[in-house]
Amino acid sequence: MKTVHQLCALLLVLQLTACATTSPATATLQGDAAHPAQTQGWVDTRLYFGLGPADQPQEGISESTWRDFLDKEVTPRFPDGLTVVDVYGQWQGKQETTPERLHSKLLVIDYLDTQANRDKIEAIRSAWKQRTGDQSVLRVTQPADVSF
Repeated sequence: MKTVHQLCALLLVLQLTACATTSPATATLQGDAAHPAQTQGWVDTRLYFGLGPADQPQEGISESTWRDFLDKEVTPRFPDGLTVVDVYGQWQGKQETTPERLHSKLLVIDYLDTQANRDKIEAIRSAWKQRTGDQSVLRVTQPADVSF
């Protein structure tokens, strides 16, 4: 009986070792040009859109106005996928004595880093500033190691 337990333990160790030494999981969406199995040269961009005062949501941009912007300005430029997260933020202008607290949207888009895609990001930022009169849309872009 002891030998059976030792054999089972040995098999378990071998299985765990095999799991630890196998290559990373392969993509599940293979063959789709928008979602390649291996990616190089991709970036992760996060855009922060202020919607209005955090404690007075009735004075800011409505959810339906945000979705209209998303549908008309963002999705046509990046139809393969994106993420939107409700966030709270604050910032303080140079002439201000206290920070402005804002209800905001965080838009996350991962894409191949090309000039065309960077131009699309800038077009989204410009469209928001034009639509709302905001002075800026914070952009954070960094290299991304992605797999689908």
